[in-house]
Amino acid sequence: SVNRFKMVNIPKTRKTHCTRCNKHVMHKVTQYKKGKESVFAQGKRRYDRKQKGYGGQTKPIFHKKAKTTKKIVLKLQCNDCKAVHQIPLKRCKHFELGGDKKSKGNPLVY
Repeated sequence: SVNRFKMVNIPKTRKTHCTRCNKHVMHKVTQYKKGKESVFAQGKRRYDRKQKGYGGQTKPIFHKKAKTTKKIVLKLQCNDCKAVHQIPLKRCKHFELGGDKKSKGNPLVY
């Protein structure tokens, strides 16, 4: 399991199937990022209410994290109709979007 998590390099554009256009078109590729948490969500309101006043931390805080990586999720946006769909990738420690491509037989440049 030494070479299990490799460096992943994905191009910024990809020609793939769009379900709304129902054909293969160019898509803009970005990495999925979690949105800002809402302060008005029911769980957050309940948690804040419980935390109020004396009594310290009321709910358990998770510390025993087992994973060292997260699964990468790509967000594909169609250039024609702007429809967005997501594709999960495997786990990797290093992820790059639109980096330099590897080429065979070329000398290493430092």
